[in-house]
Amino acid sequence: MPLSSLPGVVVSRRHPQAPRVSIVIPVFNEEQNLPLLYERLAPVMDGIVRNGGGVEAILVDDGSSDRSLEILREIAGRDPRVRVVSFNRNYGQHAAVFTGLEMSRGAVVVTLDADLQNQPEDIPKLLAKFDEGFDVVGGWRENRKDTAFRRFASRRVNAMMRRILKGVEFRDYGCMLRAYSRPVVDSMRQCEERSTFIPALACQFARRVAEVPVGHADRAAGESKYSLWKLFKLQADLVTGFTAAPLRLATFAGLAVAGLSVAFGAFLFIRRLIHGPEAEGLFTLFAILFFLVGALFFALGLLGEYVGRIYDEVRHRPRSVVAETINFNPDEDPV
Repeated sequence: MPLSSLPGVVVSRRHPQAPRVSIVIPVFNEEQNLPLLYERLAPVMDGIVRNGGGVEAILVDDGSSDRSLEILREIAGRDPRVRVVSFNRNYGQHAAVFTGLEMSRGAVVVTLDADLQNQPEDIPKLLAKFDEGFDVVGGWRENRKDTAFRRFASRRVNAMMRRILKGVEFRDYGCMLRAYSRPVVDSMRQCEERSTFIPALACQFARRVAEVPVGHADRAAGESKYSLWKLFKLQADLVTGFTAAPLRLATFAGLAVAGLSVAFGAFLFIRRLIHGPEAEGLFTLFAILFFLVGALFFALGLLGEYVGRIYDEVRHRPRSVVAETINFNPDEDPV
């Protein structure tokens, strides 16, 4: 029986002339940053080539409404190492990164944001650590330049992910500057979730992970694409995509409340036998009732998040639709 036919086994396949490093960059309305991004990325790519490995940069335009795609066409026309994928509309950062992973060919795939908060010059630092034999190398933003709210939200997400992904002690799951091995990328390509968190998903398939400190700068131009609603949605994806612990917690909380309700009912019955009918305590009962109703609606909402995720998955709609590709060769691209 061939190895690839065994359940759960993913055999890595690469084109013989594939580059050693693929750099995947999602782009959404970054027309002001793209020229500087390429200006800083090109020397890094030249350095990778000088060290004896080919390189490609896959920039995925996530349905930008500004001149981002036009600028990407110009850059790709000058540098064949730059490959461009354009969506027919906006699907979100993780959909763009996933498409870049699917179309990458390198033995190691590096992801990077286009806003230049993560610095392209730190890519060699990740590759050096990767060469020590790690499957995933994450960047850790030592001195973040984000707002206090973003830093607070990030700390909460990182703390939650460390509890969910036991044994993986990343400080910074939110940093997009990361390096993945080809086997890990191929394993992620087999996953069919419509909504997922790529750094956490990669840890499900990695044996050895590491983290290195990287720089973090203020946005060169433009504004963050992560609104409060998108941060909440990301949090919901993390919870519903990687653990069923909240459902179990809701079950245990329901059992505890039911037990307390029985005990309180018994207490009120005994008190009535001893003291007779009483009017006092009516508002206390109302407060308890409102608390129970609120807890019930919270549990229903939590259950609804899981059911909604199931509904999204069973429809099997594509994560994204590619409208245009530039500098791609069908004979060399992965299948």
